[in-house]
Formats: sequence, structure tokens, C-alpha cells
Amino acid sequence: MPGITVTPVEKIVQRVQEIVDSGIPSVIVFGIPKTRDRTGLSASDRKGVVQRAVKTIKSGFGSSINVVTDVCVCQYNLSGHCGIVSKDKVDNDATLRALAEIAASHAEAGADVVAPSSMMDGQVRAIKRAFGDRGLTAMILSYSAKHASSLYTPFRSAAYARARSHLDKSSYQVSYANPRQVLLEIDTDINEGADMVMIKPALVYLDLVRMVKDKFSYPIAVQNVSGEYAMIKAASTSGLIDEEEWKVCSIASIKRAGADRIISYFALEVSKYL
Repeated sequence: MPGITVTPVEKIVQRVQEIVDSGIPSVIVFGIPKTRDRTGLSASDRKGVVQRAVKTIKSGFGSSINVVTDVCVCQYNLSGHCGIVSKDKVDNDATLRALAEIAASHAEAGADVVAPSSMMDGQVRAIKRAFGDRGLTAMILSYSAKHASSLYTPFRSAAYARARSHLDKSSYQVSYANPRQVLLEIDTDINEGADMVMIKPALVYLDLVRMVKDKFSYPIAVQNVSGEYAMIKAASTSGLIDEEEWKVCSIASIKRAGADRIISYFALEVSKYL
């Protein structure tokens, strides 16, 4: 992913300053720890990489930028799955307990929004309950319709072992062939108390963005994922497309489809044209 780097906590103020100066109002933080274990429970460590990053950002920038945090265990465990694996199966209930602890630790560190991305059944309800018990007020952006896709491969290769970048997560992520499941997942998350819902990837799912917006009239975030970024960069490097036109066009198409919030690796580049 040319132009994209992992930012250590020690350099995060400089990175976020660039984002603030560009006029972008929000940043989403994905944590990449130095070590992993079988369960990935270190993701809720109050001294973890995301927790330290959030504290650093909020200490330096306060309310001038909204901090969103990805809530998952995939980058912290050895399997690479978005849930805790037990006896060769993803344990939904054990993962819910972990997600609630992770989200709470992020909110306690100062996150404005937590974004559960594991696609576990009941993840919003579990986090909402934990927040109520602890008096936490962070908003919840749920990855409600996270489709099983190879378009996550560049991110997975950077976030954890390349050998695990082609994991089959289709048992808990959404099939591209089942729009009814998308509606069910989003309806469930709204009823469980999500403040926003997300659809990802972006460019080949814009019909779903429009469908969901029309049906629910609810705040929708769309993630323009690493594979979509990489394809445009690769085609541009090969001289097949005009990169500036296509990166702006891709973001415009997401907005046109009805997205209220757009998460993209192109954000800094596109901000120059706004």
C-alpha cells in the first residue's frame, strides 16, 4: 500500500496534526501490538497500543478531532480470526465478553466512538450493557455488514502474519450474495442501540448503501478498504488510469450512494480537493 505506513504511538501527535491541518474531523485507530497470544485478550490492556494512542491524541488535540477505535481481537490473537477460537470454532459468547472489555478500555482512554468489527451476534448489546454498567458514554459505530472479501488482504498482510492474510471468515461475515442478511444485521444492530452502522467494502456494495439508507434512514458509515486503495494505486502505477480522477471519483460515488461518513486510506489526499 504505497503511501501508507504504520504509525508508532511516539509519532502519533505529528501524524494527527497533519490530519487536523487537512480539515479532516475524525480518525479511526487500528492497533497492531508487538506480541499476540491465543485469545487476544491483551486488546483490553489499559496500557495497550490503542489505549495509549487514544490518550495521546485526546491529550494533544482534545475535541478538535473525534477518535474512533476499532474493537476486535483479530490483530491480537494467533489465529487471525475476529473471534476467540475454541476447539477449532469461533466462540461467539466468549468473544462478546472480550469485545465489551476492549470497548470499555477504549472509552475509558477517551475514545469518542468505538467500532466493533468482529461481526459477532450481540456485539452491540454487549458493549452497550458494559457502558451502562460503568457509566461510559462513547458512541457505537457497528460494523454491521462486513462482507467476506479478499479486498482486506493488503491490510491483513500489514496487520498480522502474511500467511494468515487469506483467512476464511465467511462463517461470521456477510456473503456478497445475500442482501437480506445485510438488512437483518443492520436492523438488529439498530435495535441493540448502535449509533451508526457500517457497510464494507465500499465500491462493489454501493447498491446496499442506498438500499439501507432508503429503508432505515439511519447514519451510515462506509469503509473504502485497503484492497480498493491498492487496486487504484496499482492501476495508476501501470499507467492504466488517472489516479487523481479515480480516487476522487471513488469517494464521490460512496457519498452519492448515501454514506454519511466515509473511512478511507485516500482521506488525506482527497482532502486537498475539498
